[in-house]
Amino acid sequence: MEATTSAEKIKIYPNGSSYIGLCLAISSSVFIGSSFIIKKISLIRLSKRGVRAGAGGFGYLIDWMWWLGLLSMGIGELANFAAYAFAPASLVTPLGALSVLVSAVLASKFLNEKLNIFGKLGCLLCVLGSTVLVIHSPKDDMVPSTDELLKQTQNMAFINYVIIIAMIALSILFFIGPKYGTRYVAIYLLLCSSVGSFTVMACKALGLTIRENSVNDGVTNYWLLFVLSLIILFCICIQMNYLNKSLDLFSTSVVTPIYYVMFTTFVIIASSILFEEWKKMNGIDMLGALCGFLVTIIAIFLLHYFKDVSTVQAQQRTSSIQYGTQNNFFSRYV
Repeated sequence: MEATTSAEKIKIYPNGSSYIGLCLAISSSVFIGSSFIIKKISLIRLSKRGVRAGAGGFGYLIDWMWWLGLLSMGIGELANFAAYAFAPASLVTPLGALSVLVSAVLASKFLNEKLNIFGKLGCLLCVLGSTVLVIHSPKDDMVPSTDELLKQTQNMAFINYVIIIAMIALSILFFIGPKYGTRYVAIYLLLCSSVGSFTVMACKALGLTIRENSVNDGVTNYWLLFVLSLIILFCICIQMNYLNKSLDLFSTSVVTPIYYVMFTTFVIIASSILFEEWKKMNGIDMLGALCGFLVTIIAIFLLHYFKDVSTVQAQQRTSSIQYGTQNNFFSRYV
């Protein structure tokens, strides 16, 4: 009987394992969405008696509620890690939209961050857009062996991606972040999302390595496990630090959805370059996945741009009364 190659051994896992990945991804979104709210509550409490995280403070490290939020995120990330081991990244990642819905509902209840009709519509469209994307994304996890994966990391496309992300991260860390990070929500979230794409790729590769070793008669690539673990740890530390700053400086209902859009975009790009998941899709599925993602982006736009529309309208009405006519209002601000 001929020896089975490592790539063939990986395919021993049934195609139905993608459904296991979906269930794990959904549970991950619930835990991660809850963690945003728990950590935000902790940061609000600490801001009243110490240096805020947005100003460089680390008082949250001694607060039990912040650690509860971190534990919730840790459970969610572990479930997410397991999901990547069973399903393609382009199938698992879009389900992060559910964390937007979870955090929005919990923020409305515990943080008094009320959502108007546009925000609620945005949350609904997040779910619908992600559902369409999931339906049209690749269903079978056809990740190559670790040997082939290492060869793919030497492709110029992936090397260029690594260089671009490194330039983005260094620019934000040393130049853009200190100047504009406290004024624009996208700055720190761009850093978290770009670095986070490496976290996903490393988790996917680590899951592949563990699966491959489990069917290779005890042969273990300890050096690869060690390197991947270091990459994951390093990237998570950067994400945790700058995501905390964003949560402290800006509203949760803004941070969560924008982070989802950026993070999903970078993960889809990285997975298409490294794992070539999209090569196994036909034109209809590619178009459907693109439409689903565009619907999600529109949903995020509704949630972000119109989140204070009722407040703006109230200010306009007040100004109209104060200056007598609506024309006086416009002549003052235009």
